Amino acid sequence: MSEGRIRVLVVDDHAIVRQGIRQVLEAEAGFMVIGEAGNADEAIAQAEAGVPDVVVLDVSLPGESGLEVARRLKRLLPTTMILMLSVYDNTEYVLEAVRAGADGYVLKDSSPAELRDAIRRVARGESAFSAATTRQLNVALRQEAERSAQAQRRERLTTRELDVLRRIVAGRTNKETATELGISHRTVETHRENILKKLGVRSVAELTRFALETGILGEDDR
Repeated sequence: MSEGRIRVLVVDDHAIVRQGIRQVLEAEAGFMVIGEAGNADEAIAQAEAGVPDVVVLDVSLPGESGLEVARRLKRLLPTTMILMLSVYDNTEYVLEAVRAGADGYVLKDSSPAELRDAIRRVARGESAFSAATTRQLNVALRQEAERSAQAQRRERLTTRELDVLRRIVAGRTNKETATELGISHRTVETHRENILKKLGVRSVAELTRFALETGILGEDDR
């Protein structure tokens, strides 16, 4: 920071938006807008030249997106904080911003006070997400963790066990499964027992739900 002021680079493809953010920041002590950029190349060049404390970065830029710019900036200037600015509040945008290395995410309809507060927070090394995006992010992260857990459970199964699982949830009997796969009835029973044990489930209904959630039913037999 320069003389206690937060040095900010504003990146948005609309000049009127950049000017509005500049006015919001310069209306209060503690901020210094060191530059403006309207596209990815300008943003990278100005960031490297000025090394801002915070980059206020629009998600939607012409050509290379703001999310990709965020990734590049984090590689080039790891100590520079990034606050994404967007009109979109859907979960996927917020989650992608976090994956790209963003330190915060605020909407363009936020009040001037909210924007200034978000910049101060990321400059201190804190995260800054609006209440709505925080809720969505929490839901998305939980869902991602659940998908990861399901993928790990799936990896416990062998290729042959997956073949048997598809037939179980499709309603095949052990005898029918044995005939289709060219294995013995007893081998099918063994695979079935192993599948239940590895996945920690007790019923065909639970197996079906697992198969649907992991996309196993839509795959070709191997």
